[in-house]
Amino acid sequence: MTKTTRVQLELPEPSMERLKALKDKTEAASYSEVIKNSLRLYEALIGEAEAGNEVLIKGRDGTEKLYRKIF
Repeated sequence: MTKTTRVQLELPEPSMERLKALKDKTEAASYSEVIKNSLRLYEALIGEAEAGNEVLIKGRDGTEKLYRKIF
């Protein structure tokens, strides 16, 4: 079993509302699950940027949006 560490966060109200909204949208079981999933995604995006790759979002209509600032 992986060792865990308890972390206490103080978030401004708007950030907490964003966290709550993400939990609801993703049907996550906990805030911890939302944060773990967010870390995985952020780590992957940073890895791609560090490798010199571009991160694009392709819309349903085929338009592409380039994200230049990942971190």
